[in-house]
Amino acid sequence: MSSVSYTRVQRSFLRYQHVFVFLAPLVFVFGVFFTAPTPAGVEMSYWLEFWWLFPVFLTGATIVNTVGISGSALFVPFLIFLFPLAANPLEPETIVKVGLISEAFGLSSSAIAFIQYGLVDRRLALTLVGGSVPFVVGGALLSFVIPEPVFHGLLGIALLAASYLLFKTDLDHEGASDEPTEGSADEDPAVDGGRVDLPNDAGKLGPAGVDTDEDGNVTRVDREGDDYRYTRGGYLRRFANYSIGGTFQGLAGFGIGELGIISMLGTTVPVRIAIGTNHIVVALTAVLASLVHVFGGGLVGGHTLSLASTPWNMVIFTVPATVTGGQIAPYVSNALSTSTIKTFVGGLFAIISAALFLMAVGVA
Repeated sequence: MSSVSYTRVQRSFLRYQHVFVFLAPLVFVFGVFFTAPTPAGVEMSYWLEFWWLFPVFLTGATIVNTVGISGSALFVPFLIFLFPLAANPLEPETIVKVGLISEAFGLSSSAIAFIQYGLVDRRLALTLVGGSVPFVVGGALLSFVIPEPVFHGLLGIALLAASYLLFKTDLDHEGASDEPTEGSADEDPAVDGGRVDLPNDAGKLGPAGVDTDEDGNVTRVDREGDDYRYTRGGYLRRFANYSIGGTFQGLAGFGIGELGIISMLGTTVPVRIAIGTNHIVVALTAVLASLVHVFGGGLVGGHTLSLASTPWNMVIFTVPATVTGGQIAPYVSNALSTSTIKTFVGGLFAIISAALFLMAVGVA
């Protein structure tokens, strides 16, 4: 396929990404309803039993995708602490399955939405993913030998530290310029979302223009015409955070997003670009960690995932909810001020840390 044809297909997909994204959960739900292995003699009441999970997971998916962290960071504590109050407690492997299936759809939806919105630095994301791979794989393999309370406690400590660092991080480098660019005050946005006198890269992944000068200074324009100026420097500092976060991502299914975003905010990456880029990192490493958990567990005698025991009457509501939340997130992120995002994310990390400490000491 020629580069011109590929670019045309890419732009068409991103332009109509809402259609493709929302078709995916519909196909999933219909496939589950007609083909999934379910208990014998199930009636419609079985499929409608957990309808109330839709608003819960919609809210959770919007929150986690707005701040660029793993869905499991909220879904797992919810399924452990709150779900049993309204239904029967779930087995650990069932929680893993519901979390993985829901997170996979939600992360994919939100990642595409952020790309389409123009808030993803592709080069930075691929570098971070590449450096995280060995740590994610190593953490996933370690999960079969490290006691569960130990890594829950460690992750709680890591998130508490991340909460502290976030409040200490200087977020003044917001990056979205409110000042009009010379010659563009009264001009309409270009068809790709940028302004005619700002970057317009035909080979970009997404609708926003991007340009990098010889000194490594990046100028990026999102779909609304806001421009962000930053550098990609600070790779070593980000590597330290993403290596630790990647290990926890493999151990417990989340951690790289929570710790990784701190390092980007601390290395002059604007907060909205950091959140958007972090989606790609979290999505790819979550898939990798899931594959290691599924296949690695069977190889070393650990846990494996069985489709036959999956609570399909739960996921038919959680999947559409996470997809919808993923699409809403970029608009919420763009509407909120930096201080609001910082306060919310820091508080969220602290709450999750408390829940993880409770899990570590056996309260759950």
